[in-house]
Amino acid sequence: MRLFVALALDAATAAALVRLQQRMTAASEGLRWMRPEDQHVTLQFLGEVSPERAACVTGALAAVRSAQVRVRIAGLGFFQRAGVFWAGVEPTAELLELQQRVTASTRACGFVAEPRPYRPHITLARSSGRRGTGALAALQQAVERAGVRIAADFVASEFALYESLPTAEGARYEVRGRFALNTE
Repeated sequence: MRLFVALALDAATAAALVRLQQRMTAASEGLRWMRPEDQHVTLQFLGEVSPERAACVTGALAAVRSAQVRVRIAGLGFFQRAGVFWAGVEPTAELLELQQRVTASTRACGFVAEPRPYRPHITLARSSGRRGTGALAALQQAVERAGVRIAADFVASEFALYESLPTAEGARYEVRGRFALNTE
């Protein structure tokens, strides 16, 4: 199973991102928009995991203690090489601390934190097929021309272990475990 650890978005933030998507739909032919229920802020990508290691991860994540985290969404951007349009998430001290606690906890299960700096974001759309690169460039131009901005914030009271399930329309995510954020 393909797993990752993430924060789900609250309803108001998801709705703000849906409004952005609706505004930009005409300029996004050739892109696949993420379903609102699948949008999240990744804390750690684990990849393919055996059932035994998944059980280890679930136990390790249950032991993570952290206060609730304010998540601030600000700005839009593009990962050209990956073909991704994203909303930026401010890397606050609280969010960075939670991300570090999560990656430290999974170390006991054999996972290694990614060496690149943590860049929290919410994937909004991905390029699909051959037209994807051009579609992403067209969307970027449309976003810049329209002066599109996004700003939202919410308090995350939990994080979750997700499984990524491939479908013909792209991956869909199912929660495999929820972990409360409220104790220090």
